[in-house]
Amino acid sequence: MANPATGIAAGGASFGAEAPAKGFAGAGAGEPGEAPFLDSLKSAMDDIASMQSEADGKVAQLLSGNGQDVHSAMIAVEKANLSFQMMVQVRNKIVQAYQQISAMPF
Repeated sequence: MANPATGIAAGGASFGAEAPAKGFAGAGAGEPGEAPFLDSLKSAMDDIASMQSEADGKVAQLLSGNGQDVHSAMIAVEKANLSFQMMVQVRNKIVQAYQQISAMPF
């Protein structure tokens, strides 16, 4: 099934992508350079996961008495929290855009 949105250039922020996406995850997934937006999204999610695990580690060290000061643990927790909140907002915008596109008559 052909993707009707293939080749449409993104007008807003590109999240690090230098060229418009040629397709989405279902269209030609696995080909290099096929969906730079999807790659950017995956790398952002990986970054958030690493921030969360770093924050968990610092809190665990703090609770066990081996940790550094409370400030570094709090900073790590807040960085992870803000990153997660931003990712949730990006997800909400993607869902909203999908809903608007799916409501368009073809």
